[in-house]
Amino acid sequence: MKPLGSLLLNREQVAALLGLEECIAAVERAFQLHAEGKTLPPGILSIPAQEGGFHIKAAGLRLDRTYFVVKTNGNFFHNKKRFGMPNIQGLIVLCDGENGYPLAVMDSMEITIQRTGAATAVAAKHLARPDSKVATICGCGNQGRIQLKALAQVLSLERVHAFDTDATEALRFATDLSEELGMEIRPVRDLASAVKQSDVCVTCTPSRKPLLGREDVAPGTFLAAVGADSPEKQELDPALLVSNKMVVDLLEQCAEIGELHHALKAGLRTRADVHAELGEVITGRKPGRTSENEIIIFDSTGTALQDVAAAVAVFEKAVNARAGALWDFAK
Repeated sequence: MKPLGSLLLNREQVAALLGLEECIAAVERAFQLHAEGKTLPPGILSIPAQEGGFHIKAAGLRLDRTYFVVKTNGNFFHNKKRFGMPNIQGLIVLCDGENGYPLAVMDSMEITIQRTGAATAVAAKHLARPDSKVATICGCGNQGRIQLKALAQVLSLERVHAFDTDATEALRFATDLSEELGMEIRPVRDLASAVKQSDVCVTCTPSRKPLLGREDVAPGTFLAAVGADSPEKQELDPALLVSNKMVVDLLEQCAEIGELHHALKAGLRTRADVHAELGEVITGRKPGRTSENEIIIFDSTGTALQDVAAAVAVFEKAVNARAGALWDFAK
């Protein structure tokens, strides 16, 4: 039977339907399925535009049925200051992967924010030291906030250093989240010093030059580099990737647009030097942390596999709750 129409969901509705804990579980399952060969091949297309650009990501998951997603996000980092609009915004189209029917069209912002934090949480669960207590968050915007909230789901953090090039943002981050999460959060001005004192560090900025070098990271640290999702973006000195264990979300994607891209371009690493994709660690095909002292770097470029997982969770809950509006695009 043909569906009655496509479900339309705005950002407020998506946010109400997607919980962080279930997003983390869905994202972990997506990486696992990818390692098991139960996905449609992920693809990515980046198109530059004046003072910004568009990212188009697509993939599919074979769950109880096959789902396919294409997400189009516009990244314009002057929007907030110039127009009072979000810097990142876009849409997700969720389709039946067996007949192509568009099941839902939804705002992408909440899913993009949550699924990115969820991937870091999954990686930390498998790669950080279980007794990690101190974290540094570099970049205190919406993504920094969800990164810390996601880490708090899998690690018993007690103290957090908050760094941002805008000191006001770092202070606001610390004030808002210390009470919400019940932990000590302090804004810092010296990023390198903070990271040296940390068990875990997440960088989630639009930086186009390295923020951290080899000498800034202490033995045993788990470092998630989240900001590089295009060839121009960079948060880590490529030398930091040398001799440290590197785990990627997707190897070929990281080779094109992630921190790995810069190390390959500098001739400091090869694809063969990458320890594993995250899904291989989740399934046990490759080991995670094997030493208390090893530095493990997670190169997180953000994949459509995460978007499918989160979008399916939202769609299924929306159907059960009869949320959203129906629209027949084929009329």
